[in-house]
Amino acid sequence: MSFVRTFLCASSASSASSAFHKPSFEKAWSFALFSASIVCAGCGQNKFEKEVETEKNAVTFARQVVSGGYELVTTEELKKLVDDKAAFLLVDTMPADDFAREHIAGAVNFPLPKEDMPEWDAKQTGDKTTEDFAKLLGEDKSRLIVFYCGFTACGRSHNGAMWAKKLGYTNAKRQPGGIFAWKGAGFPLDASK
Repeated sequence: MSFVRTFLCASSASSASSAFHKPSFEKAWSFALFSASIVCAGCGQNKFEKEVETEKNAVTFARQVVSGGYELVTTEELKKLVDDKAAFLLVDTMPADDFAREHIAGAVNFPLPKEDMPEWDAKQTGDKTTEDFAKLLGEDKSRLIVFYCGFTACGRSHNGAMWAKKLGYTNAKRQPGGIFAWKGAGFPLDASK
């Protein structure tokens, strides 16, 4: 319980100074540990086994954020961007059939793999190239681009934000809770026609 208080205090203090969270290891670790503990709360394991899984998920998430060099956007921050009709690109990185079933309003789709993709692999992107990806992202390298996928432990949005940064997009961010967090917050979804 003291971790939750510490996390919430640290989050509220940092959100007072910035709308988005910097990719520091400490912040990424705190967010990942907190998120993973919520995700694994009902895993049916004893508390010690759950802690091992929580730690594994938290470390994976923290390492992704640090290695990707991108910032994070919370579900509430993303909702505000959508509601304010902010000038940004929202990219759903889930498979096309999942996107067709449901997605956040205004999102475009570019399917990426769950597994870390440090080298571009067209076999994992439906034969799409980095040129296809850059075309979707546009010419403005400073444009705000937010990537999301299914849930915190899914690596698709990590791959999107990481590759955007690799291609020189300076304002690429990741909403780690994905569509699960969006639904959990009670926010509406769209479906392709």
